[in-house]
Amino acid sequence: MEVFLAIAIFAYGLCFGSFLNVCIYRLPRGKSVVAPRSACPHCGDMIPLYHNLPVVSWLVLRGKCRACQQRISPRYLVIEVLTGLLFLGCYLHFGFTLAALKCVVLGYLLLGLIFTDAETKLLPDAMTLPGIVLGIAFSLLVPVNDLASHIMPGVVSTAMRTGVSWRLWSLADSLLGAAVGASFLYGAAAIYLRARGVEGMGFGDVKLMAMIGAFVGTKLTVLTIFAASLAGSLFGLSTVLAVWMKRTRRFANRGEAARCSSGISSSDARRRAWHSARLALRYYEMPFGVFLGGMAILSFLFGNQILHWYWGAL
Repeated sequence: MEVFLAIAIFAYGLCFGSFLNVCIYRLPRGKSVVAPRSACPHCGDMIPLYHNLPVVSWLVLRGKCRACQQRISPRYLVIEVLTGLLFLGCYLHFGFTLAALKCVVLGYLLLGLIFTDAETKLLPDAMTLPGIVLGIAFSLLVPVNDLASHIMPGVVSTAMRTGVSWRLWSLADSLLGAAVGASFLYGAAAIYLRARGVEGMGFGDVKLMAMIGAFVGTKLTVLTIFAASLAGSLFGLSTVLAVWMKRTRRFANRGEAARCSSGISSSDARRRAWHSARLALRYYEMPFGVFLGGMAILSFLFGNQILHWYWGAL
């Protein structure tokens, strides 16, 4: 029965993953996720029910449309499998509890937002705004790890002895986490805009961080922002380095091919390549929501262990 139940939950997750694919494709384009039926994005051919089975249909059709034979992105397969694993993992870790449901909802929303941001550089309000409401509502059902108990242990314990419910502290930490996450990113975006004269972060990231804060609370919100900033910085630096190396080889090859006429030296090639890399860093639109969502999942699952290890190492 346990094995059968686990398989059923995984299959249930695959079905939700199929719907998530619809949301990722349609929401940024302003389309309804209910109607019309699923169709090929290339030729518009309606997909019959027997070709709309999660994972199975993609494998049977070998990742191609049955009508026009155009390739269907493997992203559809990946999201369905990841959603199935999300449902299964939450069940195996929490059982049939409200904590498992909270984990599923947060992970489901973050998966959709991560892939939407990576594909379109957009974070739809249809996911982030309901997510904020759900995160706050869940704080009344599942305790949020509160920062106040670590900062003011005496005050909190006294209040708890006077009969104040844990739900009040959980709700307060959820609201504070949403406010801290949103205000931090909004402030960073405002400072960047004032300093550089260009928009460095969209308001969708602010709403995403408010949603994350509502689910995980203040302490893990701070960890998420720090980890996402670090991951984004490493990605940006690696991108600049890759562009610099690629352009250096290109300019060097051009100079070698036309040495007599242009006379491009290796130092000139590196200088021009560095200029190209700086332009790439300035104008490349990094989907920061990908890093916020990814680090939020990491913080939600392992945040307390990471913080415990960090404080122990100091």
